[in-house]
Amino acid sequence: MRELRDPSALPEMRSALRTHRLGWFEVVMLAVFAAVYYLLPGYLPLATQVAIMIIFAISLDLALGYGGIETLGHAVFYGIGGYAAGFYALYVCQEPISGLLVAALVAGLFGVLSGIVVLRAKGLTLVMLTLACATMVHEFANSMRAITGGDDGLSGYRIDPVLGLFRFDLFGRTAYVYSVCVLIVVFLLARIVANSNFGLVARGIRSNSQRMQLLGVPVLNRLVLLYAVSGAFAGIAGALSAQVTKLVGLNTLAFTLSGNVLIVLILGGIGRLYGAVIGSIVFVVLSDRAAAIDPFNWLFILGGLIMLVVWLAPDGIVGRFSALTWQFRKQERRP
Repeated sequence: MRELRDPSALPEMRSALRTHRLGWFEVVMLAVFAAVYYLLPGYLPLATQVAIMIIFAISLDLALGYGGIETLGHAVFYGIGGYAAGFYALYVCQEPISGLLVAALVAGLFGVLSGIVVLRAKGLTLVMLTLACATMVHEFANSMRAITGGDDGLSGYRIDPVLGLFRFDLFGRTAYVYSVCVLIVVFLLARIVANSNFGLVARGIRSNSQRMQLLGVPVLNRLVLLYAVSGAFAGIAGALSAQVTKLVGLNTLAFTLSGNVLIVLILGGIGRLYGAVIGSIVFVVLSDRAAAIDPFNWLFILGGLIMLVVWLAPDGIVGRFSALTWQFRKQERRP
């Protein structure tokens, strides 16, 4: 019943019942991406990392924000997708789009297999199981140095031009446009999932899983499916990173990455796909600027800025904006 008491949640409920049409946010987002390409060509590699982080954050938001799946090991899907795309390019085919699909399939399959086990738990137990699962995969990849490259990472593979026409260049133009196009597709797919009957059921499970079970909903099956979809999207993000950097390291499976994407959602707002977009932009840009200001103590600067944002907007930037918008409209309705 939180949604009925919390004014900031009302826009979220209404958005779940809308048709899948483009709004002002999508238009602004496309305009910003186009402006970056033409006005800031020197920052295209950084903007590419922003696009990849947005995809990764969207994937976590589906699991955590819509299904209530508390996880600290989401990087396992990112890393699996990266290694899958790297091995696919190294031994099978260098075509990039099919590499993304393979990565999504492998990461989604791992989401099904691991979800059947870990999603039977709840609360802190679930958090620890997801962390343990990610740690096991990390250590397995580290032990298979002859195959994965260990600390040196998986490299030496080549990526063909996108659609056979657009070759990856040193300035990052193709990588940026390619990443943004994939981001748009993933964002639209995530919107469809979130606004579908399946997405509404996931919200119901997050709010009260026992009540949904009494209504005849197979809660575990729905959560496993959502976990797999979330993992597939995270695998796409990892595959994109592997393709544009031509390197897959153990850091793609590390706890640090799982923590970073969780901070992204806290900054932007959990349970709102827009929060993943805003949070990723804020986090990556702040990290880059803080490192430029002080290369040795940039984490201290970043931590202070994040604390300031969380203090001013405890529900995230998008949540704060939604609450202010709701209050403004409420005042307008008054005579």
